[in-house]
Amino acid sequence: MTDKAALRAIRDGNETALLQLIDRYAAYVGTVIYNIIGRTMAQEDVEETTSDVFLVLWMNADKPQGNKLKAWLGAVARNKAKNKLRETCDTLPLDEDYISEESISPEETLTENEERQIAYNAVMGMKQPDREIFLRHYYGIQPISQISNDIGMSESAVKVRLSRGREKLRKSINEGGYN
Repeated sequence: MTDKAALRAIRDGNETALLQLIDRYAAYVGTVIYNIIGRTMAQEDVEETTSDVFLVLWMNADKPQGNKLKAWLGAVARNKAKNKLRETCDTLPLDEDYISEESISPEETLTENEERQIAYNAVMGMKQPDREIFLRHYYGIQPISQISNDIGMSESAVKVRLSRGREKLRKSINEGGYN
């Protein structure tokens, strides 16, 4: 069953169609969520957030387009994961155990923040479609084949643009004094 047909069936209340989409996209959605919250939360939180994404799909099956379902699920997954982080960040206690002797020094934190800002500026300074390709692949975790299909460019052209983007990013960071 195609994504489009499955969405149509879900709109009609067909739970089997939802289960098929869960089988098809659960690993992708889980990966997107894990990349955002996986290092700070338990696996159960990742699984719960993944379930929340498919609940949103069940309740809003009329919103995604059949040919853009994976991108829609990825966006919902990112938003749900960020919301989950916000929920827990407000309630985390600051125990002595939480701050360890192996904590990152203020200098290292400052360096990391500066590197992050330089990388962000470099990515946002890219021209279209390079910026879109870079963000889709490295932030959206989309495969090259999907990016190629979505923007109407050959896979080899997408790979070349990713390679050039990485080189520009590396150059920006090195010019900032970080190696």
